[in-house]
Amino acid sequence: MKIREAILKASNKIDYIDAKTLMKYYLDVDENYIIANGYDSFSNKQIHEYFDLVDQVANGYPVQYITNSQEFMGQKFTVNENVLIPQPDTEMSVEICLNKIKELGKDNIKILDLCTGSGAIAISLKKFLNDENIKADISASDISIEALRTADENAKDILGRDEIKFMVSDLFDEINEKFDIIISNPPYIETDKIKELSKDVQAEPHLALDGGSDGLRFYRNIRFQVEKFLNKGGLVILEIGYNQKDAVCELFEGSSCIEDLSGNDRVIIWEYK
Repeated sequence: MKIREAILKASNKIDYIDAKTLMKYYLDVDENYIIANGYDSFSNKQIHEYFDLVDQVANGYPVQYITNSQEFMGQKFTVNENVLIPQPDTEMSVEICLNKIKELGKDNIKILDLCTGSGAIAISLKKFLNDENIKADISASDISIEALRTADENAKDILGRDEIKFMVSDLFDEINEKFDIIISNPPYIETDKIKELSKDVQAEPHLALDGGSDGLRFYRNIRFQVEKFLNKGGLVILEIGYNQKDAVCELFEGSSCIEDLSGNDRVIIWEYK
């Protein structure tokens, strides 16, 4: 069997892009290699090992956990079973935050990323701000020590040095300073709905998915405490579930909501006045 044939056969079980991603991972090659060498033969041993990976994905295991990689904001992040896999939808929160930072025009702005997970939001913000020569003091917290180890690894790989302050904290429990922007993609799935999610999502850490009985537990906790940790005129930027706009906007009175490209409510912005 040739490489190209193996990918096509695998695409009968899983998405074609995933099949090709697994092949690149298995052979440790890039896209150009697959294009140039697609008619090279695959040994029986290689076929068996490759389709073992394909079967894992077909059975609901995320391809990103196999490759230990996910692209976010143009950067390659390490991911594993300790962290939520960062999704393209969350890039919108980063882009909104970057625009708000420029609008504020404040020197050495202070930012807190709650529930940081892989560190995708905090690290992406720091990377883009560095590229724009905008000074920012960024902190990121998570309740999971294992998640923070992954985030720290990503920060060193992408930023090249320790530029983000990572903290083990259940929301604000270990936070003792004020910020200009607090951003978060908190857990927001209703507890009873997790079992209805696709198998690949269920494979992600439930700690990063479970938003309580109504999916709003973290939004409530953030709202009830956030004013103690925001400077006047500071902003809260939160990703929400597609059906949570009314409930979260009620908690954050006077907030605005921005839709994603699919027309779903996606990001809440609230100013502390």
